[in-house]
Amino acid sequence: MKNAQATINHTNHSINWFQKFLLVCSGGNIHILRKTPSEWNKFAGIGGIVLFTAIFATLSAAYAMYTIFDDIWASIGFGILWGLMIFNLDRYIVSSIKKTGTWWNQILMSIPRLILATFLGIIISKPLELKIFEKEVNKQLNTIIQRNKTELQKKMSGRILQQSGPFDTEKKQISDKIAQYQKSYDSAAVELEKEILGKQSGLTSGKVGFGTNAKRKQELKEQRRQDLQNYQKQMAPRLEYLDKEISKVYTNLETERKSTETFEDKFNGFAARLQALDELGKNSAIIATAAAFIMGLFICLEISPVLVKLISSVGPYDYLLEKTENDFRLYSKEKTEKGNALTDFRIDDFKDKLK
Repeated sequence: MKNAQATINHTNHSINWFQKFLLVCSGGNIHILRKTPSEWNKFAGIGGIVLFTAIFATLSAAYAMYTIFDDIWASIGFGILWGLMIFNLDRYIVSSIKKTGTWWNQILMSIPRLILATFLGIIISKPLELKIFEKEVNKQLNTIIQRNKTELQKKMSGRILQQSGPFDTEKKQISDKIAQYQKSYDSAAVELEKEILGKQSGLTSGKVGFGTNAKRKQELKEQRRQDLQNYQKQMAPRLEYLDKEISKVYTNLETERKSTETFEDKFNGFAARLQALDELGKNSAIIATAAAFIMGLFICLEISPVLVKLISSVGPYDYLLEKTENDFRLYSKEKTEKGNALTDFRIDDFKDKLK
């Protein structure tokens, strides 16, 4: 029995570089895995899933950063950094699951890891969904931009009416007053013409020629003309001021509108694309279903290493890992007990010497 145990503990099988790389990706202890070749396929599969998850995370983060900063090198750098972080996190999640204890304890230990893996799967899938539906998203973005511009124009029109309203009201009042003076002047001119031509009416004498009545009507006409000209002259500066204020309101709001529309035309960042994708999902059942399947695919990809570790039976690797950890626990306990015993002995010896 001792010879068989020694053979197990000291036999190392050769691993090619690709197998070794996948085993490292799986988060397993490479020294223990060398002694358990029957576990290589399982851990290599887990390592492959972790590796490809990190690759997809890199592509996802790079695309997301490119939509934000529009800088390919910064996007590549951040994507690699994010992929390495996801790679390391996935390795930790998988390696922290141990096939020791009862089945219920293993499930309880796996629940928070599954929740974390699901969350990571959602994060990774979203930018890739945006890339997959890029054409549809761009079309919906244009719809959103036009809708925002229409709403902006309505708001601008309301603000124009609000700000220029008092000026327009006063200008209309002045124009109405000028129209009244003009009407009075026109009426006096008509009556003068009728008086000169001898047309009989309630306000004319009916005599042809420029007589006394015509002279009075000439004076009235001149007075009405003077009133009209005086009022126009009096109100000219005020009308000029009102026109300037109204023009200033239109100019300021037009400048603001152009600036805002320029900003709206650049409404194509990451959050805007997520909004467009969300609206596409609400408007199209096919896109919503496809997006749900893509997200489900990445969630399954992310949680699969945890599930593989959870549903797999206890193997040689788990036994050796438990033995190795137990050896260290026993060694630590032994050193602690020896240290405590030596300390107690020295204290007792010191007390005896004092007596």
